[in-house]
Order: sequence, then C-alpha cells, then structure tokens
Amino acid sequence: MKLYQSIGPNPRVVTMFVAEKGISVPRVFVDIMKGENRQPAYLALNPNGGTPLLALDSGGHIAESLAICEYLEEVSPANPLIGATPTERAVTRAAVRWIDQNVVVPMTNGFRGAEGLPMFRDRLLCVPSAAEGNKALARDALATLDARLGGQAWVLGDRFTLADILLFCFVEFGAQVGQPLPDGLVNLKLWQARAGLRPSASVSANPANGLS
Repeated sequence: MKLYQSIGPNPRVVTMFVAEKGISVPRVFVDIMKGENRQPAYLALNPNGGTPLLALDSGGHIAESLAICEYLEEVSPANPLIGATPTERAVTRAAVRWIDQNVVVPMTNGFRGAEGLPMFRDRLLCVPSAAEGNKALARDALATLDARLGGQAWVLGDRFTLADILLFCFVEFGAQVGQPLPDGLVNLKLWQARAGLRPSASVSANPANGLS
C-alpha cells in the first residue's frame, strides 16, 4: 500500500488513524498549495483530485478519508477504532456520520467561501454568500456535542474511536482558519486537550512524518 497525503484535516484523519492503529504505510506528500493534486499525474490516480488517497497493492485506489479508515480497520482489525462488535461498529459509524454532516461539511464550506476562497475559487464551486451561515451551523453542532459529552472522556464514552479522530482533526483545523471553539464549550475544550495529548495527535500534526 501507499498513502498519498497532504496538509489539511482530511489527510490528518488518516495519518492519526494509522498512528493509533500502529500500521506502517509508505507515504507520498502531495503539495496541494502548488496544485499538484490538480495535475494530470495525480488526477490519473484520483479523478476528483482530493487527498488523501490510498494506493493498493492490487493496483486499485481508495479515495476519501473515512473510506480509507474503514478499509484499514478491515485489513488490520487489531486496536479497533471503529469497533470490535457489530454494535460497536454501528454506533461508531452513526457518530462519525453525524460529525461529518454537521461539523465537517459546514465548517469546510464556511472556510472555502471565506478565508479559503483565494485558494479554492478556481478549483471548485464556492459559495461566499453562505460562508457565515455554514460557520454558524458548525458552531451549533459543536455546542450540541459539548452538551452530549458531559463529563465523559470521549465522544462514545470510554472508547476512543474514529469519531474522536475526525472531530479532533476538524476542531484543530477550525482553530487555524478562524473557526475556533466558542468560549463556553468547556466539555469540548477538555476533550480536545485530552485528545491532543495522544501521541497520534503530534505525529499527525506534521504531514511530513512517515514519508517514504
């Protein structure tokens, strides 16, 4: 296998997942700031141009960070981050989908329509008029998660999962692009601090780590 990665929260989800699993995967850095992911060589691998991308030994490719994590969990079931039972897996997938739809999507669209507009306007459809509304949707979802967390350690209680990885990577991303956690979300801030102490958090923070 070979993992094509870059800067950004989606590639970080996979690198943090890999670090937590203890999997060794050769990696190639794709410079998205220079538009390498929009060049013919990369588009031949992933026509959508997104990162990360997992190249399989069979010659196939898997795009999308969550799909890559699902695949890696299937082929390396030790240290499960989605679940060891059907029930655990279903519960984790439900939490991941909720976070993806209610935090990740509006936060990303809010960034692309505002701070990230100079980078993205010529690469994909951006809607500047919806940027502030999208950011508000993400803040509302984060407030909901703060209330649900209460005093528990992780999104799903005592079990650290892909849901925590996804949320952590995008909370960290939000802080870098003008969408920090609102001051009143004490539970989420404590959760973020706990997640940030995990070795996988520091390893995944630098996209050059683990490059082949």
